[in-house]
Amino acid sequence: MGIKDLETLRKKAKRIRFLLLDVDGIMTDGKIFVDGHGNEFKTFHIHDGHGIYLLKKTGIEVGIISGRSAKAVEYRARELHIKEVHQDARDKVKVYEEIKAKYNLADEYVAFMGDDLIDLPLLQRVGFSATAADAISEVKDVVDMVTEKKGGEGAVREVIDFILKIKS
Repeated sequence: MGIKDLETLRKKAKRIRFLLLDVDGIMTDGKIFVDGHGNEFKTFHIHDGHGIYLLKKTGIEVGIISGRSAKAVEYRARELHIKEVHQDARDKVKVYEEIKAKYNLADEYVAFMGDDLIDLPLLQRVGFSATAADAISEVKDVVDMVTEKKGGEGAVREVIDFILKIKS
């Protein structure tokens, strides 16, 4: 796990009340499978899903902010009882501000995982920022935590386990 300053990161993780996730490259490996009829398929890691369940069980909310839109994301979010699902979000900071207002949150109480340029403004805004091992270097350079695992291969669970360990 790539952590720049463990003590600072622990303090940030302890405050988290809401975890926001990008989809492609974070919850998935970033690959998009399309069949001959235009149906899109994505794969999600079961460990990430169970981590989301464990996090929500402690009262920490989870939401999705994705720049793309896919029925598979809607389905997975329903399965995981994620209420805040925002797809086709070209301005992720705007969506983030709406979520913060709705839940009466300050930046310091929110974590976000993203992996690409579209995520940078939000990663630089939240109280705790993280990315997967295979994210682009521009993202890795600014986040608080870089996981050992790649996107779609348990990176979300790695961040969740860290947060849960710090909060226990």
